[in-house]
Amino acid sequence: MIDLQKLIAGDRRTLAKAITLIESTKEEDQIKSQELLNKILNGNKKSFRLGITGSPGVGKSTFIENFGQYLISQNHKVAVLAIDPSSPTSGGSILGDKTRMEKLSNDPSAFIRPTPSSGTLGGVAQKTREAILLCEAAGFDFIIIETVGVGQSEFEVANMVDFFMILMLPNSGDELQGIKKGILELADAIVVNKADGDSENLAIKSQAQFQSALELFRHNPLWKTKVSSCSALTNKNIDQIYTMLKEFQETVGEEYILKNRNKQNKDWFTNLVSELIKFKLNSDKKLAGLKTTLEAEVLSGQKLAVVAASEYVEKALKN
Repeated sequence: MIDLQKLIAGDRRTLAKAITLIESTKEEDQIKSQELLNKILNGNKKSFRLGITGSPGVGKSTFIENFGQYLISQNHKVAVLAIDPSSPTSGGSILGDKTRMEKLSNDPSAFIRPTPSSGTLGGVAQKTREAILLCEAAGFDFIIIETVGVGQSEFEVANMVDFFMILMLPNSGDELQGIKKGILELADAIVVNKADGDSENLAIKSQAQFQSALELFRHNPLWKTKVSSCSALTNKNIDQIYTMLKEFQETVGEEYILKNRNKQNKDWFTNLVSELIKFKLNSDKKLAGLKTTLEAEVLSGQKLAVVAASEYVEKALKN
């Protein structure tokens, strides 16, 4: 049983247990997790949700560790939900991010949770949204969601955060053609990391190329996508990243962020309905048998796919 008072007081062990509960696939745990989520529904309305992505090797973990420590120095409580690739053997999280953020994970004002992607599309854990709500209820006012890398996950994470940031390497400016147009359109900021030493000039060049490319894109009428550079390793310009996020909040305002979150919740509801329908249909043994029979008839050419699908849906609705 989750101690609600301990959770609200910010007890990290209780928060970890609560997230484990919502990640459970057991039916009794799902009922308990829904009851818990209803109790903390209003959460921390003043929180800020930041999504961070970038290809492997771009330095996401180093950036988050040092940026997280800077946020704590500014009196924030930081929660990091790192979407970790699932182990092909156990299905559990490989837990790489927690070991790479050693200093941050030991800070009492921070909470790091590597969440197994469980093979879901793009590597985004299904329960990340619920985990965000729990972290906010526990008093963490800065929530960072880190994705595995560039892919479908970007579109999913961008739809659950207030600000979406893409980290790039100093030499990636020449690779603009290989970057999906849709991902650039999602970005509220592009940050060229590792802008230090011999790579500093390359970072300046890449920054100019990204700035030029982004003139064509604008997904937010109130905010023009920023391009910046930093060195997470030396903490260069880390304070400027924070200033940029504050500028974003002041520019778009609380009303816009709330309106955007409401839209995200509507999309979340729609997606959940689809997922639950699929789950219920697939867990019904009679319907599973019918589906197998109809699939065989389609494969053998006895029935058209549209006829078989209609028959399946009709019987599923009656059932």
